[in-house]
Amino acid sequence: QLQLVESGGGLVQPGGSLRLSCAASGATINYYAIGWFRQAPGKEREGVSCIRPNGGPSYAGSVKDRFTISRDNAKNTVYLQMNTLKPEDTAVYYCAAVRSFVCTIMGPSYDYWGQGTQVTVSS
Repeated sequence: QLQLVESGGGLVQPGGSLRLSCAASGATINYYAIGWFRQAPGKEREGVSCIRPNGGPSYAGSVKDRFTISRDNAKNTVYLQMNTLKPEDTAVYYCAAVRSFVCTIMGPSYDYWGQGTQVTVSS
C-alpha cells in the first residue's frame, strides 16, 4: 500500500518561493504517475501539475512557467518548486499517485492521496 506524505508548506510573501515534497513509502514510485492538487477554502479541488514515470511533466495553465515538478525515484520523492507565488496560490496542496505511464491533472484518476500541506501567500 503506497503512502504519501507532503511537506514544505508555509507562509510566504507574494513573489516568494516554496518547495513542496511528496515522500512515498510502502512501494517504489518508479511506475507511478504523481500529481499535485490544491484546494482553497470554498473552492473545488484543482489539478496543478503531474509527472509521468519517465519524468515528463504537465501543468495547469495557471501555474505554468512558475511551478516546476520533478521526481527523484532513488529517494522515492516528488517535488513541486513554486516560484513567483501569488495570493491566489493559497490552498492546501495534496500529492497523489496512480500506477500509470501517463499522467493527468484530473483528480479522480488517482488511487493514493496524501494528507496535504498548507500554503499561504500573503503580505
